[in-house]
Amino acid sequence: MITFQNVSKKYLTKHALSDVNVTIPEGKIIGLVGSNGSGKSTLMKMIAGLVAPSEGSVTIDQERVTRRTANKVAYLSELDTYYSFYTVKETVTFFASQFSDFDKEKAYEILEFMDVDKDQKVKHLSKGNRGRVKIALTLARDVPIILMDEPLSGLDPMVRDSIVKGLLSFVDLEKQTVIITTHEVTEIEPLLETVIAIRNGKVLALEDVETIRERDRMRIVDWMKKMYQEEA
Repeated sequence: MITFQNVSKKYLTKHALSDVNVTIPEGKIIGLVGSNGSGKSTLMKMIAGLVAPSEGSVTIDQERVTRRTANKVAYLSELDTYYSFYTVKETVTFFASQFSDFDKEKAYEILEFMDVDKDQKVKHLSKGNRGRVKIALTLARDVPIILMDEPLSGLDPMVRDSIVKGLLSFVDLEKQTVIITTHEVTEIEPLLETVIAIRNGKVLALEDVETIRERDRMRIVDWMKKMYQEEA
């Protein structure tokens, strides 16, 4: 279970997060939704141990998050974080050497599902195919927490639907929690069980998707707009 307690993060004069208090449930696929600059990426980086709070604490299973927490977290960044001169196959081998929990066979299975040529050099891949490689490398780790920051970025709209559906095949919700940020909220809505709305560094709400549908009779996008209007 991930807990933020009175967490704030300040970069010079800008507050990226302001007094965040939230407990994120485990064993679910969770959507972190909000506009650009709302604090989504900062919150994700804190869970990954890449950014430290200016105030407050972030814990996973009551253990304070540090860089050593990386052994519990697989983090798909919005940025490309691999060596472009490697082939896809060499990249898989490199990741396997870095993480003892990395499953090479699972990585190849996901790459095959996503129709990525393992012998291509990363620098010769399209942006969409580089995105598919990042998804495969992230999901191939056997860790309790998977963070995916804009995983659909750069993917062709024609293939997003099949990839979104495929994500479910490669996640074990008996053991794993997945947190996804995306601008493509409508496309990942069928996956989500829980949603967190964030704006201007403040968490506005955490809600079960079924509750939003049954109680509010809304899609997630409409619910998010409602949260923003109430905060304005």
